[in-house]
Amino acid sequence: MAESRCLDVSLIGKKRNGKDDFENDDFVVAKKSVVACNDPAASLAGARHEFGEHGGVNMSIEASATFTVMEPETMRRMFTGELGPDQDFFIYSRHFNPTVLNLGRQMAALEGTEAAYCTASGMSAISTVLMQLCGSGDHVVASRCLYGGTHALLTHFLPRACNITTTFVDVIDLEMVKDAMVEGKTKVLYVESMSNPTLTVANVPELSRIAHEKGVKVVVDNTFAPMVVSPVRLGADVVVHSISKYISGGADIIAGAVCGPESLINSMMDLHQGALMLLGPTMNAKVAFELSERIPHLGLRMKEHCRRALEYAKRMKKLGLKVIYPGLEEHPQHSLLKSMANSEYGFGGILCVDMETEEKANRLMHHLQNYTQFGLMAVSLGYYETLMSCSGSSTSSEMNAEEKELAGISPGLVRMSIGYSGTLDQRWSQFEKALTRMQQEFSNKN
Repeated sequence: MAESRCLDVSLIGKKRNGKDDFENDDFVVAKKSVVACNDPAASLAGARHEFGEHGGVNMSIEASATFTVMEPETMRRMFTGELGPDQDFFIYSRHFNPTVLNLGRQMAALEGTEAAYCTASGMSAISTVLMQLCGSGDHVVASRCLYGGTHALLTHFLPRACNITTTFVDVIDLEMVKDAMVEGKTKVLYVESMSNPTLTVANVPELSRIAHEKGVKVVVDNTFAPMVVSPVRLGADVVVHSISKYISGGADIIAGAVCGPESLINSMMDLHQGALMLLGPTMNAKVAFELSERIPHLGLRMKEHCRRALEYAKRMKKLGLKVIYPGLEEHPQHSLLKSMANSEYGFGGILCVDMETEEKANRLMHHLQNYTQFGLMAVSLGYYETLMSCSGSSTSSEMNAEEKELAGISPGLVRMSIGYSGTLDQRWSQFEKALTRMQQEFSNKN
C-alpha cells in the first residue's frame, strides 16, 4: 500500500474586537508538523476544527458577501495583499469566505496538499486550474479516456478560446505519454486516477516521474477515488475533484475543489491574474457548511461503497457477465492500484458491466430500476442509492465514435455507482431477478 505523510496544519487566530490588530505577532499562530500517516482519515482528524461563534461544536456559517474593517487604512493593505485571510482579514466572498476557507482546509488535509480552494462545480475547478497553468500557445497531454465534459473542454473550448491544444494518449503506454510531451511547450499532463468510465488506473508515480523530467505539471482528477488514492502523495502536483460526487454523498450539491501547492492556490486567487478570482466560480458559504459536515464520515461511506462493489463484481463475474472492476485480480491494473491505494478503502465504488449493445444495456437498466428497484437510471456517482447509466450515450456522449473506440468505451457499457442502502443480499437478489427477466425477454425475442 502507498506510503504517505500526514501534514497537520493548524491556524489559531483570535477574533478582532475594537481595532484591526494586525501588528500583534500573536494574532495568528501557524503550527505545521509532519507525522507518520497512512490514512487520509487521520489527516482529516489532524486538521483544524472550526468551532461556532458561540462555542458550538459545528462552525458558524459566514453568509456575508462583503466584510467590514475597523480602520480605513486596513482596506488598502488588504487590497495590496499585505493582509489576508490567513490573518482573519476578508474582503469579499468571491475572493475568500471563512466558511469556504474551512472546507478548503479539510480538502487539503484529505488530499495531503498544502492548500485547497473550493469552487461552484467540478468543471470550474478543472477549467480554472488548466487556464492558470497554461497560456496561449501552450500544450496539454491528456488521457484518451476522460469524463465527457473534460474531453469537450480540452478538444473544443480551450483551443478556440485560449489557444491551448491537447494531445490525447493511452496513459497505460508510458512511452506514448513521454513522446507526446514537447519540452518547453507542454505544461500539463492531465489524467483521472480511475478513468471515467472504463476504470483504467493511472500509474501516478511513473507518470509523475516522466512529466517532471520534462518540466510538466501533473494534474489528477481524483473524483472516482477519494480516500482510496492520494495522488499528490504519489508524486502528482495538483488534484481536482467534483465534490458533487462521493464527498457530498447526497446527490444534492454541485461543487468542486482544486488541491495543490500554496503557491498555486494563491496565484489562482490573485486579484489581477488569478483564474479563480477573475472567472469567479464562487462556492456559497451555506454549501460549504453542508459539505464540511459530510467529509468526516466520507471514509466510512467509501469503505462500504467499495466493499459492496467488490462483492457484486465477483458475483456478476460468476454469472458470466463481462465485468470491469479494479478490485478483480484479472483487471489489468489490479496490482498497480493495490500498490498505490491507501489501506482499508478497497478498490473504488464503481464497476462497469459491458452488455455489448446499447439495447441490452438499456433493457438491463430498465428492469433494474422499474422491475426490482436495484438502482436508479441517473448520471453522477457517490450516492447512497446505486446509480446506473450507459456511458456512451450519456456522460461520454461528447466524444465521437472514433474517440469512444480509442478510449475503450463499448456501446453497451453500463457504469454503476454502487450504493449502500438496503442490505447487500437484498440488493443482489434484486439484481439477479432483473437480469433473469432481461435474459428471458431476449431469449423469447430470438
